[in-house]
Amino acid sequence: MITPETDLTFRRLCADDAQAMFSLEKRCFSQPWTAEQCLAAFRQPAFAAFGLMQKTAGLAAYISFYHSADELEILNIAVTPERRRQGLGRRVLGMALQVAGKMGIKKSLLEVRESNIPAIGLYESFDFRPVGRRRNYYRAPDEDALIYERLVRD
Repeated sequence: MITPETDLTFRRLCADDAQAMFSLEKRCFSQPWTAEQCLAAFRQPAFAAFGLMQKTAGLAAYISFYHSADELEILNIAVTPERRRQGLGRRVLGMALQVAGKMGIKKSLLEVRESNIPAIGLYESFDFRPVGRRRNYYRAPDEDALIYERLVRD
């Protein structure tokens, strides 16, 4: 777990962080966003990303999402492989949900692969509940996405 003396700070990411986000995407996902996609996302007013920054090594974890006035759609949560066992995914998700509550957002949604048991466990521990399925959502044939939803508390 993370201790108070760790070197992490939580902050909103900006376009200057797109390259770091892209580098972490490449390390964490089989089909990462390209550097151009990361930068393009920051140009969209509905896009936001928050990260846990290490003083010496840069981005340790991030969460990205699209939001409207009352709904948050979580896109990705990524954690550097070296720090996965420290609960950073849980920490960055919890902090982002707190920010969403302060923004007045009332509902959060996300899609997750059925096979991603660790992610499903994380989301369920934050009271996300399955509400549906999106057929053939991922690139692999017949790979559906489970849709999870949660009400955001202030």
